[in-house]
Amino acid sequence: MKEMSNSEKLSLLEEELKPYKEVLGKASDAITNEGVSNYPIFVVHQHQVDIGIPIIEKEKINGQWSINASSLEEFVTKNIVRIERIETFKDVFKPPSQHLCLFVLSEIGATFIFMQRTL
Repeated sequence: MKEMSNSEKLSLLEEELKPYKEVLGKASDAITNEGVSNYPIFVVHQHQVDIGIPIIEKEKINGQWSINASSLEEFVTKNIVRIERIETFKDVFKPPSQHLCLFVLSEIGATFIFMQRTL
C-alpha cells in the first residue's frame, strides 16, 4: 500500500470533519456574533492541547478528532501567531460566514486550513 500524500491526508481529514460542520458553524457564529472575535479558529487534534475551549471530544463521540474553539487573539497570546504576522493572517483569513478556519495538529504537523461551511 502506498503512502498517502499530505493533500490526500487533508482531503481525508475534511471528509472526517463533514459531520461536524454544522456544530462548528454554530460555534463560529456565536464567537463572532457575541463579539468574542472576528477570527474564530478551531483546533483539531487527537491529543490533549492547552488552547481553546473543548466543543467536541473524540472519546464522547467515538470519533477520530477532538475540536476546541479558539480565536486569533488567543493564538497571539499563546505565541502561535506572532504579533508581526497578525495583519498577514487577517489578509488570508476567509469570511467565517462562509469558511471554517481549522488549525490541525496531526502527524503531518500543524497546519491552518479553511473548509467551506456548505457542501
